[in-house]
Amino acid sequence: MSAHKPADHEAEYFAREEYERKKAIEEEKHEKMAEGEKAKLKEIHYMKCPKCGMDLVTIDYKGIQIDRCSGCEGVWLDCGELEAVAEFEHGTMSKLFTKVFKVKDEYSEHPGL
Repeated sequence: MSAHKPADHEAEYFAREEYERKKAIEEEKHEKMAEGEKAKLKEIHYMKCPKCGMDLVTIDYKGIQIDRCSGCEGVWLDCGELEAVAEFEHGTMSKLFTKVFKVKDEYSEHPGL
């Protein structure tokens, strides 16, 4: 015969249920707090240069909106903008790199130049 009474199992069950309920409440509090912190950080850092902290200004570069720093003049690209610039400039960049590598090959063939 078991030493545990049915009441012991019942108390254990309710204790576990209470723990899970409190744990869920705490997790929800942490999520809300994390959302609040994320909103605060966005407010502080939104459109600020990651390098020097000055304001970023959105400019149009051949139909692509890019962010340029008003302080250090760095250029910052959002998701997909680098691909758009690369696609747009593909012809020009390909020609440039072809010329650069061609010149490099000529110097390696004739090191005295």
